[in-house]
Amino acid sequence: MMVNRLPDQNVIAIYQGDEQADAALTARICWAYYKEGQTQDAIAQHLKITRKRVNRILRDARESGFVQITIAGPTGPCSELEARLVTQFGLRHAIVVPSPIGNTDVRALIGAAAGHYVSERLPAGGALGISWGGTINAAAQSVARRSGAGNRVVLLCGGLAESTLVNPYDNAAMMARALDATCYYLTAPMFAQSAALRDALVASEPVAGVLAMVRALDLALLSAIDLSELSKPLEYGVISRSTWQSLRDAGAVGDICGHYLDAEGGAITHELTTRVINPRIEDLRAVAELVLAAGGLQKVPIIRAAILAKLCHVLITDEDTARALMGA
Repeated sequence: MMVNRLPDQNVIAIYQGDEQADAALTARICWAYYKEGQTQDAIAQHLKITRKRVNRILRDARESGFVQITIAGPTGPCSELEARLVTQFGLRHAIVVPSPIGNTDVRALIGAAAGHYVSERLPAGGALGISWGGTINAAAQSVARRSGAGNRVVLLCGGLAESTLVNPYDNAAMMARALDATCYYLTAPMFAQSAALRDALVASEPVAGVLAMVRALDLALLSAIDLSELSKPLEYGVISRSTWQSLRDAGAVGDICGHYLDAEGGAITHELTTRVINPRIEDLRAVAELVLAAGGLQKVPIIRAAILAKLCHVLITDEDTARALMGA
């Protein structure tokens, strides 16, 4: 196991309240637990805090990316499932992580695996495209820090006028800081007010210039946005319930980088799709490597749709989702 301490400036960005004190306490507890092998009871007694607080801090440290754990071994814990996914869906590669026990957010686990994959695969001088979502946020927190490699990060969607728990611009900035990369944003809203305004924005600089970078990306890390009752855009208010329902009525099971797909991977017809500011689907398909990082049973339909739409070369998911995808 390896415990990585983030630089102070990144720690301060993660923790709220009395940030420096919280970060120092978290680092002390993680060091004692992971490096020294101390029990939670022993740590609590030594620091004169409750065991419950120690447990919460350790959990939050794992989920935020403050602690990154590497398991050294010749194969992953779900290698058989990975091989079956590759064979059944014609993927280049699949990474399957064990599904979480209890209430751990699966996005944190899949995001950690995605961050590790990006760390290994993104070459020096290479360009990385990212979409938005909690899994991408977790990946940005888990990617190995590098410096002076000349990388670029390209945000593949517009922004949100109101900040949510997971903001696209925050994700891109976090990933760029971790990679010491130049960051390119689509300086436009995620959804334009009208189709005409969308077309004007897409034709303008610098939006057109950023969109022109997509086909030359070395790697694109994509998330799958579902339209189930657990849909995060619905929860965060990115789309209204009426829009959510009308998308479902039109046959959509979710979206990949703003492309709303039906269960067979076909693009649906809907008023919202004329206002999305995003790369063309043919430009996404031209990217050298498309990595889809998504998990949770509610995402099975949109993950399958993405594979059928040829928007996934590499799938990073969890064990339960992988079995559901294969009909097991």
